[in-house]
Amino acid sequence: MKKFMVVEKFKKDCFDKNNYKYNNEGRLLPEGLYYLNSWVNKDENICFQLMETNNVELFDIWIENWKEFTDFEVYPID
Repeated sequence: MKKFMVVEKFKKDCFDKNNYKYNNEGRLLPEGLYYLNSWVNKDENICFQLMETNNVELFDIWIENWKEFTDFEVYPID
């Protein structure tokens, strides 16, 4: 499996909305995309997530579920 660092930058006034959706619906990960760990800095409105998959296209499906609250950057980790 290939690992990725995902940087989530919450849109203005969306941090709590994002957390509400997460608490009610979960991560909404498509099969084959796996969450490993995350670190959140609420003061900076940012979250870093370590994830893994063999299919990078699964990020597009996952990001679609959250794009109303968050902007994403996905970086492969070598």
